[in-house]
Amino acid sequence: MPNTHSSLNPGGARIGFLFLPVFAAALLVGSLGWGQEKTTIKKTPIVQSNSTSGKQMFADYCAPCHGLSAKGDGPAASALKTPPADLTQLAKKNNGKFPMDHVMNDLRQGSSLAAHGSSDMPVWGPLFRSLDTTNPVMVDQRIHNLSVYLESLQAK
Repeated sequence: MPNTHSSLNPGGARIGFLFLPVFAAALLVGSLGWGQEKTTIKKTPIVQSNSTSGKQMFADYCAPCHGLSAKGDGPAASALKTPPADLTQLAKKNNGKFPMDHVMNDLRQGSSLAAHGSSDMPVWGPLFRSLDTTNPVMVDQRIHNLSVYLESLQAK
């Protein structure tokens, strides 16, 4: 199954993200009546984000669910079965130390821990490998730079 990418444009900002075949974020569109909104899935081809900027990769790949604030308030969050994790609390939940190795491992291989969120979150390692098929070192660079950016977002 092909990997796909979706763009959300809240306030005119371009935000994109990748999907695993079993993962899809929904945009709220239309109406079912009685004040209930219908969710639909919008998919577009995957695009490559700047691997040297953890901030840019977060905006492109993570913010649709986790929000630009990283607090789990992204525009696609309401369409998920399990709310996205508040990524600003990772250090606080780990006795004040950012769990760099754990975060990098979750990005690379995924996590089955309920505390992480759910299986809705893509496993970024294979997706990043699909972007950098000729340079496997770039996969580790992407995961490292994204993890360092997440570390910078931790609540004080």
